[in-house]
Amino acid sequence: MTSSAARESRLPAEALSLTTDYGLADGFVAVCHGVIARVAPALRVIDVTHLVPPGDIRRGAAVLAQTVPHLPPGVHVAVVDPGVGTNRRGVALGTPGGLLVGPDNGLLLNAAEALGGVTEAVELTNPRWLAPRVSATFHGRDVFAPVAARLALGAPLAEAGPPVEPATLVRLPEPLVHRLPDGFVAEVVTVDHFGNVQLAAPAELLDPLPARVRVGPATGEPAYDPAAEDGPTGVGRWDRDVVHGRTFGDAPVGALVVHADSAGRVALSVNGGHAAELLAVAPGTLLRVRGYSVVGDASGQHG
Repeated sequence: MTSSAARESRLPAEALSLTTDYGLADGFVAVCHGVIARVAPALRVIDVTHLVPPGDIRRGAAVLAQTVPHLPPGVHVAVVDPGVGTNRRGVALGTPGGLLVGPDNGLLLNAAEALGGVTEAVELTNPRWLAPRVSATFHGRDVFAPVAARLALGAPLAEAGPPVEPATLVRLPEPLVHRLPDGFVAEVVTVDHFGNVQLAAPAELLDPLPARVRVGPATGEPAYDPAAEDGPTGVGRWDRDVVHGRTFGDAPVGALVVHADSAGRVALSVNGGHAAELLAVAPGTLLRVRGYSVVGDASGQHG
């Protein structure tokens, strides 16, 4: 998997980005900046966010994947790492659109796919690239930051450690999306700062739906069973009448709108409000979105 070309020095990166769950109350982010600056003082560093909910790998993965295609070509460090210090690997991934550095826990792969797919992967084991003493609880400082800084200066990826077969990289479970004759069921993937609820469904699933839809819980069970979609847990629990619009202002103030968000996913928002609070949903919740034109719906019915 490692070719002679891969061992040649790369061109210096245009920037290095940081995405973590470190928060802003402590010095963790500043320390990572400092380590990077000691290795590559002229390197431009872009802070994507440090407010990923602690340990929320899925949220971190979503933020990273939706952000990196819009950043300058470079090295992207992501650290949401509840398994730090265990036998989980630290890895660096090569893609056509840049390099990704972080824990092998599913955090990086969606971003790698957004940058064209993994073309090369290595485990971060070269002691010359790491801190002299690697803490068991702060690999962002002692492993990922110094490795990323060297890669950003153009060092060969292959020098960071031994090759990793891409098929062995840890993947997060795929979020559920299920098409139905009258709409779809989809899992809530993320909730952003504004309370907008992003679903796993691609935006094109909204195209055949009418100007008003119903949104409600898909089922009362932890996992959705498509075979039971017409059973007692699949119908009769719709509690929200939602505008199918293009943007927030297509719904009255305080009302729900379902729309295509900037990442090309289906999203639920409240014009001037917080959709996640209104719907009482969180990542992992299953919602069913359907049009009014189905047997048993009363036109004009409101929850």
